[in-house]
Amino acid sequence: MADFDMKPGDHRCPGPSTRDIILADGQPVPEALVTESPLFLGDGDIPYERYYSQDFFDLEMKKLWPKVWQWVCRVEDIRESGEYVTYEVGPHSLIIMRGDDDTIRAFHNACLHRGTQLRQPNDAGWTPELRCPYHGWTWSIEGDLKSIPCRWDFPHVKDESFNLPQAKVGTWGGFVFINMDENAEPLEDFLGVLPEHLRDGWDLGRRAVAVHVQKELNTNWKAAQEAFLEAYHVFETHSQNLPFAGDANAQYDVFGDNVSRFVHTHGIPSPHYPQAQTEQEIADKMHLPAGTIVPEGRTARSVAADWRRENLGNKWGMDLSAFSDSEMLDSIEYHLFPNMCMFPGVSLPMVYRFRPIGNDPGRTLFDLLFLRPLRDGEEHPDPVEPVRIAHDQSYADAPGIEPWLGATFDQDTDNLARQYRGFQSSKKRGETLGNYQESRIRHLHMVIDDYLAR
Repeated sequence: MADFDMKPGDHRCPGPSTRDIILADGQPVPEALVTESPLFLGDGDIPYERYYSQDFFDLEMKKLWPKVWQWVCRVEDIRESGEYVTYEVGPHSLIIMRGDDDTIRAFHNACLHRGTQLRQPNDAGWTPELRCPYHGWTWSIEGDLKSIPCRWDFPHVKDESFNLPQAKVGTWGGFVFINMDENAEPLEDFLGVLPEHLRDGWDLGRRAVAVHVQKELNTNWKAAQEAFLEAYHVFETHSQNLPFAGDANAQYDVFGDNVSRFVHTHGIPSPHYPQAQTEQEIADKMHLPAGTIVPEGRTARSVAADWRRENLGNKWGMDLSAFSDSEMLDSIEYHLFPNMCMFPGVSLPMVYRFRPIGNDPGRTLFDLLFLRPLRDGEEHPDPVEPVRIAHDQSYADAPGIEPWLGATFDQDTDNLARQYRGFQSSKKRGETLGNYQESRIRHLHMVIDDYLAR
C-alpha cells in the first residue's frame, strides 16, 4: 500500500511482525500473546512542562495519586498479624498492616492528635499496636483508638470518631493495592484485562520475589517509566542488541483505560541490523554459554529458548517444558496505570514501579523486582529486603543482577537526567511521539488528563 493511502497510526515496520515471528515458532502459545489491540491516539506534541512544572506536579498530587489504585507491597510482606510496611508517594504516606482478624488495612500515617507520623517512611516490621512517638496516643492494629495519656483532658474526643482513617485495599497477583479515594471503583474493574491475561503460567501470585532493587532517578516519574514503555530506543541506547532483538517490529497494544502492552522478540535480528547472519552467528551474540551450537535446521531462537528452559529449570527445580519459546525469550510487558510494569514471561520475570519522591517533580524512586515461579505446593518464602543503590551506582552493583543486565539498565536510566534537563532548556516546547511505537506514552498522558479533569 502506498504511504499516502495509509491513515495515521497504520504505519508498521516492513518485514515480519511480532505476531508473525511468534506463530512461526510453531508452538502453542497463550491466546493473549497473539492478540493485537493497536490504538491511534493522535499526533500532537506532549508539552515538556508536564514533567517539570511544580504546578502540574501539585495537581497530580491532589487529583491523581489520591484517586488511583496503586500497588504498595506483596501479600507475603505482611503475612502475620501486626506485620506492616509503610508506603510513600509524594507527600502521601500510609501504613499497610495485617490485623488480628487477618484483614489487610491501609491507615493514613498520621496521628489524629497533632499529626505526627506513626511510622517512619520506608519502615517495615512488626508491632502489637500503633503508638505515636510524640505524646503516646495509641491505636490497635485494626485502627481502633486504645488509649490517650491524660484522657481526662479530652472529653471532646469520642473513641468511635477517632479510629485511624483508612484507604481502600485490594489484592491481585500477590500484590496489595490501595486507593485513597473512598468512592473508588473496585480494583477488579480497574485491572481490566489483566486477570484474564495474567493467569495460569503467567499468574504473578504464584511467584516469589527473588531480587528487589531500588534506585533514585533524577527525573520525573512519568519520564522514568516512559523509558520502558517502548522499544524504539533500542536502536541507539542498546545498539549491542540489534543482532538478536526485534525492536522496530515490536507490537504495541492498548487494552481499555488502564492497561497497555508491548511484545518484542529475541533471537531475531532487528530490522535495523544491516548484515546478513547465519543462525549460529545470531546465537554467538546472545547471552548464551560459550560454544553453544545451533544444529542444522534449528534457529538461534529455539536453541536459546531450550538453554533457558534447562538453565532456569535446574536453578528453580522446575519443569519449564510447557512454556513456549516466546515465553522463554521475549519481552512481554504490561503496564497498569499509573506506574506499574509487569513482565509475565519466564526468563525476565520483572516488575517495575515508579514513584515520585517527596514534593520534587524531578525525583523518582524506581523499584525493580525479579520474580521466580513457585514449584507446585511450594509456599512463599520469607520476603527479600530491598537493596537501595545510589543514583550514580550501576545496577550491576546490586546482588542478584547479572553484569550484562545491569549494564542494560544503566543504559536505560543514564539517559534520563539528560532528558530532564533538556525538557527545561529546549526551545521546542514539547515532545513529538511516534504514532505506533510510542502510543503507550500518549495513552499514559491521556489517562492522567482524565483524572486531572475530574
